[in-house]
Amino acid sequence: MFTNKHVVVALLVAPVLAILAWFAVGNLIGEKAAPAQPGEAYPLVEKSNCRYSSGLCELENQDIKLTLRLDETVGVALELTASHALEAALMSVSHPDRDPGPRAMQPGDAAGLRWRLPLSAVPSVDERIRVVISVAGSAYFADASTRFLQVQE
Repeated sequence: MFTNKHVVVALLVAPVLAILAWFAVGNLIGEKAAPAQPGEAYPLVEKSNCRYSSGLCELENQDIKLTLRLDETVGVALELTASHALEAALMSVSHPDRDPGPRAMQPGDAAGLRWRLPLSAVPSVDERIRVVISVAGSAYFADASTRFLQVQE
């Protein structure tokens, strides 16, 4: 059976063609990401580095990317760095059962890419970070763990 060169070539080429067809159909018929509509709210996905002591937490939705980190240069503060200029940023750092509500973050630069929220202390591991940002009339929200802020032992 494998002595015929046509059978051998067919066995090698068929899987490659099947994989190429899979991607071609996905590109032609697959769901396209719609641009954000002003006035709508969209969730930000918590990346894996938020779940361990990495020092950084990345949140993203399509082309909107946020990075959270602890800044201890002048007091304790959470610093948010965005991929796009933000119109506003609200953040709450608290225990899930006792949420005092969001506080407005202060812009760290004129472009609106860096924002800061002063804290009284480094958040404990059982607290959560809730973020709401506004970009081009659309709202983006996230709920993230504070485990990335904890010092590795």
